[in-house]
Amino acid sequence: MCLAIPGKIIEFDKNKEHAIVDYGDGTKRKANVTLVDVKIGDYILVHAGFAIEVLNEKDALETLDLFREMLSQEEN
Repeated sequence: MCLAIPGKIIEFDKNKEHAIVDYGDGTKRKANVTLVDVKIGDYILVHAGFAIEVLNEKDALETLDLFREMLSQEEN
């Protein structure tokens, strides 16, 4: 099963090939953004370290909420 996670671009490297992506709850990672046309503040879907799609904010936040809900159920 493949899983892609939404996150928000908060900064780029100098070549704009990689971005720091905020996945919420303090989790930030670098992602390759060469496959999509993005800017700071955009929400993207990241799979295996690559941004594969640009999302609207509403969809991204709903998906992150669902992930949090699933994780909280797992802890119980």
